[in-house]
Amino acid sequence: MRTDEPGVPSLAFVQLLSSPAIDADAVERFRVIMVREGTGEMALIRTQGEAPLRWFREVYPDLDIEQATRLGIACAEHAQLTSFGPLSVPLVSACTVEEVVELLTYLPLITNAVTTQFQPQQDDLTIRLSGNAGDPDLDCLVVTYCGLALLRLIDLVVVEASEATMHSHWPEPSVLPREAASRSRLEFDAPFSYLHMPARTLQAPCRFPDPISYELAVTELQQALARRADTPEFTRRVWALLDDGSGARTIQSVADEFSMSSSTLKRRLAAEGTSFRELLQQSMVDRARKRLLDPSTSVGEVANELGYSDLTNFSHAFKKWTGSSPSHFRREHEVR
Repeated sequence: MRTDEPGVPSLAFVQLLSSPAIDADAVERFRVIMVREGTGEMALIRTQGEAPLRWFREVYPDLDIEQATRLGIACAEHAQLTSFGPLSVPLVSACTVEEVVELLTYLPLITNAVTTQFQPQQDDLTIRLSGNAGDPDLDCLVVTYCGLALLRLIDLVVVEASEATMHSHWPEPSVLPREAASRSRLEFDAPFSYLHMPARTLQAPCRFPDPISYELAVTELQQALARRADTPEFTRRVWALLDDGSGARTIQSVADEFSMSSSTLKRRLAAEGTSFRELLQQSMVDRARKRLLDPSTSVGEVANELGYSDLTNFSHAFKKWTGSSPSHFRREHEVR
């Protein structure tokens, strides 16, 4: 399975397989494909892989624009706040819809199937959506899903009803899902596909505002995006697995997640100019720094989360990594 092709984020895909949006026969066909390609639902989630869009073409060989639109609408109806990996925490903790919309900047961290382009218009905002599948039917599917999923997530977090709308480049299907809540806010035959966000909607407050959690999460997203720009694909996937894990990872446990031997993992990383040891150390440093910025977490708790049973050993390791002790690092970055 190639790791650089457009796809659906792993957790969102797995959640869709258990939803009414995809019928039982299609679910079985997806699972047959996964077995053939040496992966599975939990493996996709653990390695933060994506379900390639070509799987949808194989499962739905007669897919056309009409069916793609209906399927995109149905899938969007089941988008959850937990569906989008590293974007989920800032999504839930955002203070306004504008902060939710800003998270589209980090969409490349979870999928390259859709490209977004922000086009401010006076006080309103237009967000252009473009598919990258190279197949117009699959582009229709993923753009429809992405746009309407965002509208659904906004509805889940805002206090007031959202006035955001989606405009689809494609024609209206002859039949639309009757139960789709988004039907009234979806318009067709637009010159291009886009979301329209009125100023009133952008400034609407969210239900669960947590400015500190949002800022910490966005800082982490910025760092991840910067790393992604200079990091080869397989190295990124190993790094993501290390960052998402708990405790101390071994090369064998990581290799098992990718269904390969530890020697193969070493060779793949060496070919991309790095090593497991380097990635593990940097991951430990990043995770330690992030957790130490949370004043509600003790240094001992951080040590335990990183797999250190002895606080002294953790303190020595952290000082070796960064040049300062955990306590000194926390004092230096204390919010005043």
